[in-house]
Amino acid sequence: MEIILQAGTLWWREISRFVRQRSRLTGGLLQPLVFWLLLGAGLKASFKPSGMPPGMNYAQYFYPGVIVMVLLFTAIFATISTVEDRREGFLQGVLVAPISRVTVVLGQALGGTTLALMQGIIFLILAPLAGIHLSLAAVCFAIAMMALIAFTLTSMGLIIAWRIDSTQGFHAIMNLILLPIWILSGAFFPAEGAPTILAWTMRLNPLTYGMSALRQGLYLGEPGMITRMPAMGSSVAISIAFALAAFVIASRVASRASTI
Repeated sequence: MEIILQAGTLWWREISRFVRQRSRLTGGLLQPLVFWLLLGAGLKASFKPSGMPPGMNYAQYFYPGVIVMVLLFTAIFATISTVEDRREGFLQGVLVAPISRVTVVLGQALGGTTLALMQGIIFLILAPLAGIHLSLAAVCFAIAMMALIAFTLTSMGLIIAWRIDSTQGFHAIMNLILLPIWILSGAFFPAEGAPTILAWTMRLNPLTYGMSALRQGLYLGEPGMITRMPAMGSSVAISIAFALAAFVIASRVASRASTI
């Protein structure tokens, strides 16, 4: 019960900080929306990558990728607060308190996950504009996968944030690591038809399976729109394992971090 209270306090702090910083909502939601409108609408008439299901235009294909982009941007904005907390002295105060660092990381991860999920759900409402007709089962499954992906991305952000002392360095490393992981997850194009090296990289990328499960979940009512993807069960299992691994690594990094 004490661990839940401690983690819940840190979780609530992340939510409260978000409410006071409305620009994070604007940046985390509108930027992916602009990407989707410009790239999706601009390429759907002329761009059809190999391996894309017949009858699906590029705006439809790109839509799940933009949902994950929303989760990614929110994870970046949420975990950068760790760097700011260290500079302002708040993090040092938390670390010398009688609270385990695993609990600290859990509270931070749950806070970032909640914020990302809230914004992801807002974007999910736009599914009919992409030509995706969601059933109740599809909505529930998509939200569950979004929460899992958001937890993974937030944990990965914490791995970096606990090691970096400057916001500039944090942004540089995040852009260097997380954006390529997102691009090579099947968000932009499927592995089929990609150059061999890229195709194998995409298959080895754990986020590919989270993207695959989310994409399949959105089309639970229209299974004919999904072809040539990893099985749903294995995709979910790999996504869960990836989330747990990211959280464990983040907890270990935090445990070794200096309080100074």
